[in-house]
Amino acid sequence: MSYKVFLVEDEIVTREGIRDNVDWKARGFEFCGEAPDGELAFPLLQTVQPDVLITDIKMPFMDGLQLSQIVRDRLPATKIVILSGHDEFEYAQKAINLGVSEYLLKPVSVQDLHNVLEKVASELNRERGEQQAVQRLRDQVEESRAALRERFLLKLVTGAAASAETIERSQLLGIDLVARFYLVVVVRAEPSDGSEQFDYRRCQLVHQIVASQVQTNPDVFLLRKDVDEIVLVLKGSSPEYLREERDLLLDQIRRVLNHMQCSLAVGSGSPQTHIIDICRSFSEALDAIQTATKGRRATLHYGFDKAELLKVDRSATEDYLRFGTLEGFDAFFQALVRPLGETALRSPLVHDYILMDIVLATARFVDELGGDVTRIVPQLNGLEAILDHVKAVEQFAEQVRDVLVAALVFRDGRASDHYAAVIGQAQGHIGRHYHEPELSLNEVAAEVGLSPSHFSTVFSQETGQTFKEYVTEVRIRKAKELLRTTSLKAFEICYQIGYNDPHYFSHVFRKNTGLTPTEFRLQVQPA
Repeated sequence: MSYKVFLVEDEIVTREGIRDNVDWKARGFEFCGEAPDGELAFPLLQTVQPDVLITDIKMPFMDGLQLSQIVRDRLPATKIVILSGHDEFEYAQKAINLGVSEYLLKPVSVQDLHNVLEKVASELNRERGEQQAVQRLRDQVEESRAALRERFLLKLVTGAAASAETIERSQLLGIDLVARFYLVVVVRAEPSDGSEQFDYRRCQLVHQIVASQVQTNPDVFLLRKDVDEIVLVLKGSSPEYLREERDLLLDQIRRVLNHMQCSLAVGSGSPQTHIIDICRSFSEALDAIQTATKGRRATLHYGFDKAELLKVDRSATEDYLRFGTLEGFDAFFQALVRPLGETALRSPLVHDYILMDIVLATARFVDELGGDVTRIVPQLNGLEAILDHVKAVEQFAEQVRDVLVAALVFRDGRASDHYAAVIGQAQGHIGRHYHEPELSLNEVAAEVGLSPSHFSTVFSQETGQTFKEYVTEVRIRKAKELLRTTSLKAFEICYQIGYNDPHYFSHVFRKNTGLTPTEFRLQVQPA
């Protein structure tokens, strides 16, 4: 990554000498322009927006300090390097007050400029790294927030959200639910030619299109119910307004989908006056879309409440892929299907719904880890055939196992070497800092470059101990060593190994050894 640098110097010989003799590329820079004075330079600077401005102080029309003041106000991220032929405190003081990065006295050698550029590049690299870290954190927060919003909306439409907490919870998630009326719409995009072939990319694109149509509308909330079905919750001041808003929105979506050779199947519920009745509108919308949809899905037998589908915890699959084990599959599978009744579990629709969710979640997980999705999750390309093949719960479980086991084998094979190094680095840090009372999981996680929750899980899986158990073991082992080899009192050892409270240290020591520190010291060792 190179940074842009702009030069302002009224002496043409000096300007050309700097421009032509400095090895910009070797220092990580791109020379992007020059000007003989500040007045001519500023409009160019606004266009180019360089990362670094090198400017002389004494120039006609607008001097370097005046230019620096304007640049600091208009382009605050730009680093400024001042060149001056005046060794005067007043100039340096003004430059410091303007936040100038470097102040060089003329004559300036090429080596001087090389040194300054390296320092400025290092500062820019550090700032960019901090900005990227902040952006990653923001992205993670927003991703978590989006997942919480989706989970909340899922509970809302299925009637699982407690009415007393719904408004408060929605406000915390940035969802303004307060309105006089509510209406739910379920939409599904299907090929206009009537073909039944499943197309994951098309479903993803449809989801993006629908999301783009509603994201700026504060009266519409979107929930992805299934890989190819989307739920829209509308709020408004009257039933008439809701119906008009619904029809306008669906017309907009249809116009876009026409260019993709897709048609839109729609199920709409009736307007409801209470938040707790949103689930009723949703149930009506499910019924309506099943009636409106032709083909294989419409001919399935439903001997259960359609809302049963949404009792499946979609996050469970993601958690199992990230943290689960091969031996834990049976427990995971039971937890996944336990919310469903026996009637629902025997339905092909439920099999389809869960299996598609698992296949797609697994494909996304493998892709995130940089794996070959086609090789590791071949079920993605033959999903329709697999769905046709699954007729019983046993076959369903077998297919789910095949999909997840392949992903876990890939995950473990990929992670073993990397995580071994991470754990080694973490244990080394603990070994150097165990005596510090403030040593924390967050600190060690930051040291190895993982989020605290991810690090906690990886550490436990790789070592068989929690982070706290391992730190305690290191401290107690050191305490036992000091009790055997020194005459330090127990309270002195307590402070040396990272505890602030001698009573708590004695309690922890006894819990881990069965003896108090004094009893351990007096214990007779075998000959």
